[in-house]
Amino acid sequence: MSQEFNIGATVRITALPTYLKTAEPMPMLLSPSRLELGAIGLITDRKPGNYWVVKFDRSSFLIEDRYLEVVDR
Repeated sequence: MSQEFNIGATVRITALPTYLKTAEPMPMLLSPSRLELGAIGLITDRKPGNYWVVKFDRSSFLIEDRYLEVVDR
């Protein structure tokens, strides 16, 4: 099920993907242990294929929408 998010929305990680992809011009694949389940981030951009750029405290990552939920603040 595809959710619709808005840029600037606060989101939470509901499940960890098998790997994380950095949101840089030359992206790297990293271990999902860089984030914790339930980590809170801010959506800063949308990418093709149901991916969103989410800024967390440590870095920004490309996260598929199925791993995210909107946080009501």
